[in-house]
This record gives sequence, structure tokens and C-alpha cells, in this order.
Amino acid sequence: MSLIELFNQGDAVTRLVAALLLAMSVASWVVILWKAWLLRRASRDVGRSTAAFWQSPSIGEARDKVGAFDREALVLPLIAATQVDAAGSLAGSGDRSQQLTRVLRDALHRVLDKLQFGQVLLATVGSTAPFVGLLGTVVGIYHALTGIAAAGQITIDRVAGPVGEALIMTAAGLAVAIPAVLGYNVFGRVIGRIEADLEGFARDLRELLAQGGRG
Repeated sequence: MSLIELFNQGDAVTRLVAALLLAMSVASWVVILWKAWLLRRASRDVGRSTAAFWQSPSIGEARDKVGAFDREALVLPLIAATQVDAAGSLAGSGDRSQQLTRVLRDALHRVLDKLQFGQVLLATVGSTAPFVGLLGTVVGIYHALTGIAAAGQITIDRVAGPVGEALIMTAAGLAVAIPAVLGYNVFGRVIGRIEADLEGFARDLRELLAQGGRG
């Protein structure tokens, strides 16, 4: 029994479960492919951008050089945050070190939000898809039992269809959940490495500027 046959022959609950699993699968694969492309570029760009920054003679020239490498805008927002003039406001009060800590922290949070985007969806699909498939399994078993009750005896033709429906739903739930879980775990490790690199750069940049580094 194919998924199309299952959808055509099933009742409203079966069709709803099948449609939900299909939507979850499509959404998770779109996120997986997009994040694989994004994080591949980001992993390269962060290293090249930070190297270009430290090889520059001034902040202004560093910003221009970083712009040529930072295609996902992960390093540039940190540099730009340190150039904002907050004179005359509470944000500009306190010493230079405190100001830099605040603006770099806020910029880093925005950058990390971009990297983390889609992780919640993958985690949700990975944790809920097996239970959605289990709902279809329960429905399939229920149909098998009602078929047996109606026939008064166990016959292959009465239970083959509903049992096949239950097994397909179980397999479909796992097939949707496994890629989402793998993607979440792999991307989480990559994001962690990029996050560590960005935090290290932000800390070094803060120390440079707090000590009156080149502008």
C-alpha cells in the first residue's frame, strides 16, 4: 500500500495525520537544506572575516575588508555596533568598557538569532513526528479491530489493510523525525563553533577599543 493509496482509502483522521506528516517533512527539509547552505558559508566567512580584520591597519579599513568576506553579515554587525555614537543618552553614560560590553552583547545576540533560526522547528518536528505517526498507528489498529468485530472472525482481508495502514504511519513518523533530529544535532554543533568564534572576536574587539585601539 502506497502513501497515495493510504490517503485515498483512509478516513478523515488518517488523511489529517498523513497531511500533517507531509507538511512537517517538507518544512523540516526546507530548513535542513537552507541551514546547511547558510552554515557552510558562515563557517568559512567568520574565519576569513576575523583574519582580515586583524590584518588591517585601522577600524575603517578593517570594516571595508570584512565586507568583502562577510556574506551572511555575522561579523560586520559587531564592528558597526562599536561605532554608534550614543552621546547624550543613558547608553552613552559610564566608561568606554561598559558601553562596548553592552553594544557588543546586543549585536552578538542578533547575530546568533540569525544562526539559530529554524532550530526550534527541527526540534519540534523531531520530537512530535513519532507521536503523530503513533496516532495514525492507533487509528489503523482500531480499524483492524472493528473489521474483525464486524466479520466475527479473523480474516486476512479484514486486517491486512488496517494493519498495513498502521505500519506505514509508524514508519512515516520515524522517517519524518529522524532527519529533523540529525539536522538539529549537527547544526547545533556547527552553530556552537561559530558562536564561540564570534564571542572570542567580540571579546578581543572590546579589549582593543577599550584600550584606545586604532579607530
